[in-house]
Order: sequence, then C-alpha cells, then structure tokens
Amino acid sequence: MRPSRREFVKWLSAGGISVSLSHLASAANAPFAAHETLPGRSNFNPATKGAGRVDGVAKVTGAKLYASDFRANDLPGWPQTTSHAMLVRANDATHVYTGMDLARLEGALKPSVIVTAADLDRIGTQVPDFYAGDLFCPLGKTPLYLGQPVALLIFEKFDAFDQARLVLRDGTFVQFGEETGPVIAPDYGAFRFTRVAGPSPEKPDIYSPIQAGWVSPRKVQNAALPVWSPLAKEMPADYAKAAGYGERIRAELAAEDASLLVLDREFETQSVDPMFLEPECGLGWYAGKGGNLELVLGVQSPYETVESIAHLLAKARSPYKPAHINAQFAHVGGGFGGRDHTPFILYVTLAAICFPGKPVRLAHDRYQQFQAGIKRHPIKMRSRIGIDRTTGLIKAFAADHVLDGGGLANFSVNVAVVAATGAIGIYDIPKVDVTTIVLHSRGVTAGSMRGYGTLQTMTALEALIDEAAGELKLDPIEFRRRNALKQNGRTMTGNPYIVSVRTPEILDKLEKHPIWQQRAQFKQASTDRLVGTGVACVTKDYGSGADCSLGRVELGPDGKIAIFCDHVEMGNGIGTALANRVAGHLGAIADEVSVARVDSYDVLGLVSSGDPYTMDQKTQDAAEKNPRWVPSISSATSASIGAHVGTHSSSEAGRVIFRFGLWPAALELWRIPKTDARARQWADASWQNGQLTMPGLEPLALPALAATAHARGFVTGAVAHSFSRWAWSRARFPLFGEQYRADIDALAIRRGNGKFERINRVSVKFPPTDNNRIGTAYTSMCGTVVRVEIERATGNLRIAKAYSVFECGTALVPEVVMGQSQGGFAMGVGYALLETLPPFEGGPGNGEWNLGRYLVARGSDLPLRDLDIEMLKPQTADEAPKGMAEVVMIPIVPALINGIHDATGHRFRALPVTASLLKGVLA
Repeated sequence: MRPSRREFVKWLSAGGISVSLSHLASAANAPFAAHETLPGRSNFNPATKGAGRVDGVAKVTGAKLYASDFRANDLPGWPQTTSHAMLVRANDATHVYTGMDLARLEGALKPSVIVTAADLDRIGTQVPDFYAGDLFCPLGKTPLYLGQPVALLIFEKFDAFDQARLVLRDGTFVQFGEETGPVIAPDYGAFRFTRVAGPSPEKPDIYSPIQAGWVSPRKVQNAALPVWSPLAKEMPADYAKAAGYGERIRAELAAEDASLLVLDREFETQSVDPMFLEPECGLGWYAGKGGNLELVLGVQSPYETVESIAHLLAKARSPYKPAHINAQFAHVGGGFGGRDHTPFILYVTLAAICFPGKPVRLAHDRYQQFQAGIKRHPIKMRSRIGIDRTTGLIKAFAADHVLDGGGLANFSVNVAVVAATGAIGIYDIPKVDVTTIVLHSRGVTAGSMRGYGTLQTMTALEALIDEAAGELKLDPIEFRRRNALKQNGRTMTGNPYIVSVRTPEILDKLEKHPIWQQRAQFKQASTDRLVGTGVACVTKDYGSGADCSLGRVELGPDGKIAIFCDHVEMGNGIGTALANRVAGHLGAIADEVSVARVDSYDVLGLVSSGDPYTMDQKTQDAAEKNPRWVPSISSATSASIGAHVGTHSSSEAGRVIFRFGLWPAALELWRIPKTDARARQWADASWQNGQLTMPGLEPLALPALAATAHARGFVTGAVAHSFSRWAWSRARFPLFGEQYRADIDALAIRRGNGKFERINRVSVKFPPTDNNRIGTAYTSMCGTVVRVEIERATGNLRIAKAYSVFECGTALVPEVVMGQSQGGFAMGVGYALLETLPPFEGGPGNGEWNLGRYLVARGSDLPLRDLDIEMLKPQTADEAPKGMAEVVMIPIVPALINGIHDATGHRFRALPVTASLLKGVLA
C-alpha cells in the first residue's frame, strides 16, 4: 500500500483557515496507531459470508484505541507533556450568574488560564448556527439552562487539575445573585401532520403532507403552546387547510357514535442518558501566532465537526486564528446519537487556542457527562383512536406531542418530526392528525438518541393498541394483523414505503412462538408472584432524507484490498460491513479497512451549497450543472444508516473495479475476445472460495486477476460519492467507450499503478427535492413477546422469557446484527423499568449524578439464557441491507408495559415502571 494514501489533504477553507481531516491511524510512525479496523482477511473464510470480524481481535485485546486513550506524548511531533482542562458549569438556571469562588483555587490549585464569555468576545469567535446560544454564560445573565458552561479552566499540571476537580465537586463554586426565574425562550419548532385517505386504497389521498407540504402554525399569543385552530388570526393558508381537515378528524372522534370505540389516553416518557461507555474526550495543540491547530477527537460526524470548528475561528483575531486546522479522528467508544453534532468539540478547540504551545486534554468524567451530555427527549403525549366495533378496523387517530428540548435546539425539531410521522407505527389508518411542538426549557439539552422519537411515540401507541384489543375482546396479534399497513399502503405522510414490508410475517412468528402460545398456561395464579405476557410490533425508519457517503477502494498488484470510508465505527461493525460488501464484488475480505476517514477523496473535488433538506428543485437543477456539485458531501454516522448508506459508496467503487478491472483481466486470462458474446456476461460470473468462476471456464484467483489488471492498465482503484434523499442519486460516466450508469454522483478511477483521475459525470439525477416531504421511505420492522413475573410482596419484576423477531434485508455482518439486537433489548429494558432523570434542579444538570443513582440494565435484569432472537432471511438474494440498530430496541418497551398490564391488571401510562410503582399497585 502506497504511503501517499496517508497524506493529509486540504479539503476546505473557512475564513482563510485551511482544514485537513484524517483518521488518527494516519499519523506516521506512531507505534500503536493502526487503521480503524486491522488487517482481517486471515479471520475470514471467503466462502462463508459474515464469518469473523476484522476489528474483533483488536477490540478484545485492547489494541483498538479510543480518543480517551491518547496523550500528547503518544503523537509524533507533539510536545511530550499534556495539560488538562475542565468545564465549569452552572448548576442553577433561575438566578443571575455572578462569578466563581476562585479563592478555592489559590496556590498549587490555581489554573494557568481561565476562559469565559468575555474572552470569547475578545478572541472574536462565532458560534455555528446549529449550536446557537452562548458558549459560556456571561456575568450578569441567568444561565440559559442547567449545565451551561460558565468557564473553562486549564491546568498545566495533572495533579493540580485532579485536586481542583475534587474541590469543585460540591456544587458551590459557581455563584449566583438575584432570582429571575428560568429564561423564557421561543419554542424550537411546531408542526402539524394531517392525512385524509381517498375513498379506496387505490384512489389518491384527499389531503396529505406529501401533496401539500409540511405546515406549521403561526404563534399568535404569549403562551407556551401555539393555538392550533385553523380559525386563529393570521394563520398561514397552508396551515389553515391542514388544520381544517385535522379538526374534522378530531370532531369525528369526539362525536357520540355507538359504532366506534374511541379511546382517549395520555402517556408520558422520561429523560434518559445515552450512557455510552467512553465519556466525551478530546486533545488539542495550537502552535500559536497563526500556526497549526492539531486536534484528536472521537465523534459520529467528522466532516461536520471540522466545518463547525473552522466556522468558530474564521473571524478570530490574531494570535488566536490558526492558519491551518488538522483534525484527526480516533475510535468512538459508543455513541447512540449522543456524539452526533456535539458542542463538546468547540470547547476542545477553545482549550487549545487559549493555551498556545501546550497540548491540552479536555475529558469528561461520568459526573460531567451526565451534566453536559445530550439526553433523550421526554415527551407528553395525548392520543385518541377510533375503531369500528364491527370490523375491528382503525378509522381515525389524533395525537398531540409536547417535547422538552432542554437548553439548546440541537436536533429537537428533527426528533419531533420523526416522532410525529412515526406515531401510527405499523398501522394503516385512513384519517390521521398529529400536532407536535418542542419547547425550550432550563433542562439539559436533548438531541439525537437511538430510537429518535419513535421509541416514545410507538411505546404510547402499542400500549393503546393493546388496550383497544382488550376493549374489543380481540386477540392482540389478530387486531394488529387486521390493521397492519400492506406493502403498497400509504404512511401518514401519504407515501408508500419503497422497501419490503414484512409485518404479517413477523406477526405470524410472534403468534406461533411458545411464549405466546403458552400464555394462558403460565398465567395461572401463584401465591407469591403474578405472571403476564406482552406483545408489541413496530417499524422504524432509517436514514434522514439527506444522507451520503464517501468510499475509496484500492486493489494492489498482489490482490490485497484497501477500503476507506467516511463513516464511523462506534460498535456498529461498519468496518466488517464494508469488508463484506466489497468482497461481494472483489472476492476477498479487505486487508485494510479504515473508517472515519475524510481525507482520501480529494480527487473528486466535490463542492456543495445550500441546505439539502430545504432547497427547492430550481436551486438543485441549477447547482447540479456543475459536475462536481453534490447536495451534501459527508454524513454523520447516525439514523441507522451504517449498513445502508455507509457502505454504499465503497460497494459501488468495488463494482467499478470489478467491471472495468477484474472482468477485462479475466477475459484476457480466459482468452475471450471482446467480440465474443461471453464478454458481456459479467453479471453471470461469481466468486467461489476466492476464485472468479464462469461455467465451462477455468476458475481464476484474485492475485492473478489483480496482477493482470495492473500490468494492462485496467482499473485498480475507484473513489465514489453517493447521496440519498429517500432514493439514490444516479449518474452516467464515460468509461472505456460506454456510458456507465450507477447509483453514485461522483467517480474517480486509477488505472494500473497510475494516479487517480476524476471522471466527470455527463448526466445526473438527484432525488427530487419534494422527497423532503416524504418523512420516511426506508423502514425495517421488529416484534417482541415477553413473559414477566412480578413478586407480589416487593414488586420486583423478572423477565422470564423473551423473543424478538426482526428483518434487516441482507445482513452484512450477522454477528454484529445479533449483537445490536441484544444490546437493543438491554436498552429497552433500562428505558422501560429503570432509567430516569429528573428534568430540572434535581436532575443531571446539577452535576451530582453518576451511576450510583442512575440505574442501567445489568445482567440480573435481563433474561440472559432465555432471550430468543430471530433474524428473518432477506426476501431476495440481492435485497439491500436495511438499518436495524434502532428498531430492535423499540418494541421491548411496550411489550414489557403490556406484559405488566396482563399480570397486574393495571395499565401504566408513564415510564419507567419501577419496582416501587409495581409494589404500590399490588399493595
């Protein structure tokens, strides 16, 4: 492998600052630095897809290094000593901030540098739009939220830092004056989603968001919640039309109609922490006086990170403005959404530029991570459902969601939208009206987290569905089956899914499982415990509607394969998924897979402009005339897109190498002329045990094919970019006398041992901008049945047995898929039964929370030997992989809630359902 691939490349420039990005492994001569996933071909049997893990040995032996593992003396060219920084945060958001008790930090504990809001004004920083809000609370102002930073303290010596950290932990270091009450700020966003189906499934909808666009009310009063009525003054016409249909749906649900069972229920979910294993950490070194800024970070969104840092410093004054920023990305010790667009990276940057010449490490301990880390949104939901008593068919559904977004907007609007558009789950409901609003509060910021809003709304829905089945005296699975959305049915935004819908198959599996078949037998009364069985079935979208990936694949003359990808490994197995997907084209597992790489694709020369979520078609049509333009360059590793999006560009690059490199090499070795009909039958070739085979021809080993491709100057490397807005971009490229069409929008190739050359597309079709109205087009499904046992005397709950069945298209790494499902089960148990964070002063923003008071699921809480998980086989041999990491968690929660009701007769309408609450209803 040539060392040129490890060179840093300038990718973008902001305010005169050049920026380069790389994976940390690219640091030359680091004795322990290795690529994100180490050489792994020896762990694989190419004939057995999915055998082994390219990162497995490194992970279990400790060779896999995370951001928190690094100090300055680990990095070539850095100074040998590391300084340490800590963020001081407000534990009060109802009084004016007046300063800090710095007298506590005299003598050896005195920090070398203190950075406050006043210093940021002097430096000239600017906050990126996504993180809008004060990075530090200024003196004389009430903190915007609990946990808002007031200062950054930097210590040259670790001992001083360590002692100071303990001194400040009692919560009285930050001082406050006059009581003002919490800061009142506008809501982050409000939407209404209304659909009225046509008279029959094949007829067009009367009204739907995909037809009319998404609508929001205009705020017309000073109360926290908007007036949702279409008759309110100054309402936009598009909103008034939607609200008119919505109010008629609600009127039908409120009418006295004996033929309709109507349930009107409230449900409330709690705030929780992602609880990833490695708290946030970063390392920075600024040479000073306009020199280089070096950063080591672990995030889910490398490209966004450097854009934000460049924006932060673009207008900084001398000597705080670096000439060049080099960001290196290490492994991530868990994310669950909590490291996607995290403001932590801005503070690492500030620590470095405010202490020039000295490498500075900023690392949260678990107290600080609880106080500062992004949380799951608590949601208050009111749902109304109307069901025809004769047929058992759901006729209408209405809901109102109020989300607490905490102190900064983060992804609150997106979470609210996903929660609302997922509010009817797997069901086909002809009339739907859902309002949603996200409020600012003084709580810790809520943002992206595994499940992304649908965990909350589908839990409320599945509990409501079970209750309705009971009222109608219908079997809960049969009731779900009657109302399940069919393959070509329309979602609540008015579009059909464009992937397989396998709900009936999943419901059949749940119904036939022994846990469900034996539920009456095990429910027999016991003197000391109650037994109940619960079921739930859900769907979860994957993708955000503006996802993209970068991939680079190289084939050496000896047949060795290297893959580079911009997506991040955080326990999702992306490295092995890449290796397996590319092996489908090249016949062997890669020898080198490097992820979180955003430095290996400069030959594409990509440019981007505008917002891919909000741009109109005219703007996109004009921009795409530039053959280097794409709607977005690199995505965060989130929204369960790893298998579907993260591997796509590398797979397409591998396909190009096969089609224009290995296939012509095979024809030459087989002595088949281009005029022979067999020369066009590349789709009929297949890999068997590392050899390319065709009927009636001698099998060819990959090394022989690679050597021939290099010798003859065929394609031996490819770089690709792809974009998805609920459909893939598609372009034509002139290659070797033909117009090559592929689901990518940018391509470069390498011939033999030459340099990469960009192949300008001659036409492109980006997904239409109206696709932004869809809400979701990709989905996967999961169902769960559980048996619970509850001690009458104590309320202690035991999950006796559990079964989950899900589908994920083609599983790229079955072992990782099953691991994600097992982990999702554990997270679901924690959310349903254990985990909770109070919202305000008693919550994590006070800096006093750790695992001593925050309960997560342990082995004793789980049915370790009685958890049965089934993954459905793909429907076709070429079915695309689906995102599944979120859906496998969601049904666990309502299944447990429904099982508790079956056991106790009590229906809980708030989470978590703790042992003390159970004891209370059993008393």
